[in-house]
Amino acid sequence: MTDVPEPEPDATEPRVAVVGGGAVGVTAAYDLARQGAEVVVYEKDGIGGGSTGRAAGVLYDAFAAPEDARVGSRAIERFREFSGEGDFEFRETPYVWFARERDDERTAAIREQVPRMAEQGRDVSFADPADLRERFPAVDWSDVGVAAVAENAGRTDPGSYADLLAGKASEEGATVRTGVEVRIDADDLRVEAVGDEIESETFDAIVVAAGAHTKRLLAIAGIPVSLKPYRVQAVTVGFDGERRADVPMCYDATGGYYLRPHPEGLLAGDGTEEVESDPDDWAREADREFCDVTRERLAHRVGEFGAVREAWAGLCVATPDRDPLLGELRDGLFVAAGWQGHGFMRAPALGEAVAEAVLGETPLPEFDPTRFDGDETFAIVEGMAIE
Repeated sequence: MTDVPEPEPDATEPRVAVVGGGAVGVTAAYDLARQGAEVVVYEKDGIGGGSTGRAAGVLYDAFAAPEDARVGSRAIERFREFSGEGDFEFRETPYVWFARERDDERTAAIREQVPRMAEQGRDVSFADPADLRERFPAVDWSDVGVAAVAENAGRTDPGSYADLLAGKASEEGATVRTGVEVRIDADDLRVEAVGDEIESETFDAIVVAAGAHTKRLLAIAGIPVSLKPYRVQAVTVGFDGERRADVPMCYDATGGYYLRPHPEGLLAGDGTEEVESDPDDWAREADREFCDVTRERLAHRVGEFGAVREAWAGLCVATPDRDPLLGELRDGLFVAAGWQGHGFMRAPALGEAVAEAVLGETPLPEFDPTRFDGDETFAIVEGMAIE
């Protein structure tokens, strides 16, 4: 047979580098590639090997601010669309958040937020302890003062999503390069691979979606951004399968921790450290004190459970106003970071939004990354905190 030459690429197709192979980065790569862009993904480790692989996999759209509600709704919609492809599965699971009796501050906050969520079209409603006991009998609700349930919610294995979207991006023509550390030249829109041999490529646009490394990567390029990586922790424990079916995803706003069903039992976590972490030098294992406190919390909330299976830490990234930086920082240079622990659950929508920004749209002006100078002083606040 005579070989047929491949067609030359359309000169109008933008060349886009995506730095970061987490959930947001690979979603952006997929959405850009299927719109005709020539995409190269650079990932320092493996796909989903950073914060995505250590995320809790809690998914919900219960947000009160209009922009957050839109993002949450679109994310859940896309999670459902992707479910069943490859190893990725969205498992429908209600999400319950509550404040305990005599916690007046958080009780007032929940009572104020739920009607606002409903105004945004979120399927949320108040529930009293009797309702919760009937619906979720494996959980002790006796100390609950106020609670709400979000029905449009679920859980998943975060790594399976990242793998799926990286594969879909490749199928659309994107090049995915793992094990490649890079630096960027913001003036020339050039990406250089760091190693024994320096390889350089120039692009029409660069998207920096490097999670906890975003601040440092941009600083090396001479661009300050208001981001602070911080450490969070989680454990999994054994739990009877029949009882597990009667456990929703929960967030105890008073105690500042969450739990959810997990294939091996239960997953519980938070353990936020309200200090900035070095993205290259931090403890990957959970602290013994955190594990001890979490066991006490689980014993109080669900009674008997099995041994700790895994205990680990991950990095989230904070911003001064707890909203992300998403959009164009400089001509051709885009950033997508600062999720406050909500990045994975909103990744399908956030990745889509930054892809739209690269292609000339302004999908989320509320998250404009130029709203900060980059030298702001601010405290790290736990991402799920209700105030």
